[in-house]
Amino acid sequence: MKLCETDSGKYTSVLQLPGSVLIVPQATLGGKPKGKGMQYHGNIGKDEGLKLYDSFVSHCQNELSAYTSAVRHRKTCKTNEGAECLSQPSSETSNGANKRIPKRAGHLSSPSRDDHVPVYTLVLVLVLSVCTRFYKITEPPHVCWDETHFGKMGSYYINRTFFFDVHPPLGKMLIGLAGYLTGYDGTFPFIKPGDKYEHHNYWGMRAFCAALGSCLPPFAFLIVLELSHSKPAALIAASLLIFDTGCITLSQYILLDPILMFFIMGSVLCMVRFNTQRLRPFSFSWWFWLLLTGVCLSGSLGVKFVGLFVILLVGINTAFDLWRLLGDLSLSLLDFGKHLLARVFGLIMLPLFLYTTIFAVHFIVLNRSGPGDGFFSSAFQSRLIGNNLHNASMPEYLAYGSVITVKNLRIAGGYLHSHWHLYPEGVGAHQQQVTAYLHKDYNNLWLVKRPDNSDDLTGPPELVRQGDIIRLEHKETTRNLHSHFHEAPLTKKHLQVTGYGINGSGDVNDLWQVEVCGGKKGDPVKVLRSKVRFLHRSTSCVLCSSGKTLPKWGWEQVEVTCSPYVKETPNTQWNIEDHINPKLPNISLSVLKPTFLEVLWESHIVMIRGNSGLKPKDNEMNSKPWHWPINYQGLRFSGVNETEYRVYLLGNPVIWWLNLLSLALFVLMLTVASLAKQRGVLLWTSSSRIYTFSLVHPYPIIL
Repeated sequence: MKLCETDSGKYTSVLQLPGSVLIVPQATLGGKPKGKGMQYHGNIGKDEGLKLYDSFVSHCQNELSAYTSAVRHRKTCKTNEGAECLSQPSSETSNGANKRIPKRAGHLSSPSRDDHVPVYTLVLVLVLSVCTRFYKITEPPHVCWDETHFGKMGSYYINRTFFFDVHPPLGKMLIGLAGYLTGYDGTFPFIKPGDKYEHHNYWGMRAFCAALGSCLPPFAFLIVLELSHSKPAALIAASLLIFDTGCITLSQYILLDPILMFFIMGSVLCMVRFNTQRLRPFSFSWWFWLLLTGVCLSGSLGVKFVGLFVILLVGINTAFDLWRLLGDLSLSLLDFGKHLLARVFGLIMLPLFLYTTIFAVHFIVLNRSGPGDGFFSSAFQSRLIGNNLHNASMPEYLAYGSVITVKNLRIAGGYLHSHWHLYPEGVGAHQQQVTAYLHKDYNNLWLVKRPDNSDDLTGPPELVRQGDIIRLEHKETTRNLHSHFHEAPLTKKHLQVTGYGINGSGDVNDLWQVEVCGGKKGDPVKVLRSKVRFLHRSTSCVLCSSGKTLPKWGWEQVEVTCSPYVKETPNTQWNIEDHINPKLPNISLSVLKPTFLEVLWESHIVMIRGNSGLKPKDNEMNSKPWHWPINYQGLRFSGVNETEYRVYLLGNPVIWWLNLLSLALFVLMLTVASLAKQRGVLLWTSSSRIYTFSLVHPYPIIL
């Protein structure tokens, strides 16, 4: 009878499989027939069975170790002819160590591997890793590459100054904490690469990054050891990271890369360790590695969004694990439900809670106004100490003669802005540029005027209402907000918006109709709370922030257009933020502060849009994806002239090209093995070849 399943999935007879010892699970022999089925009431319990199986595994490992030592000793004696062997281990032990020992795939060791972690080898890997990462950690004593950004952001945390970055905050928070704990006071400006640190205490932030970078080779050693149970393979993997110059360079400076890699490799290590606990579900070690995997996942995502890839890896592994459990007929649905809930808690709920906590700490620490205010909404800014909207008071309703700033409601849409620069020749009309600027600036101020410029400066203020026709005059240049039938610079289906006229004089193309979203005719415009649209009277288009970044001639600010599509969208909606009019009474703005969930949601929208808007600048050195694996070119980290200490980022070519060769070899071997398996060809005919098959019980094994 062909009851045994081979690696190729075909059923065969036990006698046709290589091997000499058959281990039969108790469920196969301990049942009693009942009709067409079998009953196993007299068998040992599941927990006792697990203990018995673990004991059996331990005995097998001991026997295999003894057998390996005996074989090696005999080979040594053979090669030393004429030498006396002082001790001759028996070719057979009393326990039959020379026999082939069964193995359950993924849990038992092969004859050449031990189950314990080689402590001395691991310590050696750690020492070499620390030495290579901390060697000349303080050199060069000036700003290198992206230390300009991340060192400055660490300073912002120490000074509690709000800023904007396209990455989540955990990495920068840890850098700032490391600097604070090692005596850095947050006063160094980090203006540009090459700036001397002088008396500032910068080594703590570099040392923190180097410490996390030093953990990567030991992590690689443990991961490969756990997966292959081969000490040489684990040592090779660790050595590749220890002596790779690219990895060393990234670990020695104030960057997010070593922090990100620490959490990513930590996630993989914890996942692998958790997989080894399958036979001990809900034990302390099982829970420990599950929860630690969740912690590392939250750390990976909390440093950079690229951490989503390791979350995907762990998710796929978990899905396969649950699928395996679902197919285990010895596991009740109640037990499967417990496994499912445990993984939901450890790998979804816990990481989400920690990730949210990271942002809560981020918002609590950064409570002072800073360079990142303009990327966020007016309501968000009202919570920042020092911002002009924090605990501020201003007139509640818009009136003619008011000086205002107008902010687009699209996240990171920017303030309506103009400056003295003109659109270049060939880009619409050669008139003054109007853009959206993400930062607070004097050039964001506009004066609200009547359409006929007949403002009465002595009479009572007149409110601007729904349906009114107004002019917006730029405060600095005295030119009017203007549009006409010229196409926009980037969004070709939209019309160009410019600044036109002198000292308020212009033409009919300067007239805009105020529309309050959701309002009725005659409703006043409320500062900060009203969503306002500006409809151009001559062309019937609506003022819009397209979200596209202008080239260098536009100072890389956001394009402002007049859109012919009048549907209400955040791109065409604006609100009045700053409002100055001494004739009107002021009200407090404290009621506008958003909730934590609103702040969290807005910050993620801003980060995602910031990431999508990243692109190489003109004349900036960049690389293509195919350059990376072949180590095509490096990157100058520091060195502003020939006399400076120079650092150049380039991976070790021997290691990188060897990796490429190994990947190609792996694909070739995998292809050959897959074809052989499909054809039923045995590539390994050694008597030590071990096969696994399934009868009834989850623990059957065969040699």
